[in-house]
Amino acid sequence: MKLHDLRPAEGSTKKRKRVGRGTGSGKGKTSTRGTKGQKSRTGGSLRVVFEGGQLPLVKRLPKLRGFNNRFKVHYSAVNVDVLAERFEAGAEVSPAALYGAGLLGRPVDPLVVLGRGDIDKPLHVKTHRISAGAQQKIEAAGGTVEILPYEVNKNLPRS
Repeated sequence: MKLHDLRPAEGSTKKRKRVGRGTGSGKGKTSTRGTKGQKSRTGGSLRVVFEGGQLPLVKRLPKLRGFNNRFKVHYSAVNVDVLAERFEAGAEVSPAALYGAGLLGRPVDPLVVLGRGDIDKPLHVKTHRISAGAQQKIEAAGGTVEILPYEVNKNLPRS
């Protein structure tokens, strides 16, 4: 077999449509462009946002102002009363444990513990951030608080 023997599979290629080659071709006269009008002319193409002369949607919408802080850390919040409900006395409360309990969207998200509600069980809480009131309540109940370091992983998409 040589290079000049190679052919595409039967039926896998189609002939190019040649328009404007006389009326006998079936694609002559207006060359599949319809009759008259801007789009039938050479070079007559419309902008994507053109709406027939009406003010386009992109011009009707207000301009976006301000800025987007791409360095902001979005914490997932959990309150003390929820920890008291979901965990047994002496349990370790970490982002992985909260994810397992269905309280955290993703185990890699940074966690903040807030002070709503009361707690009467000693829990070992590992979190990235905690409010002063929540820390007082957990330590008053005999628990401990450990602050975890958090590094922003820029490869993970935000949910």
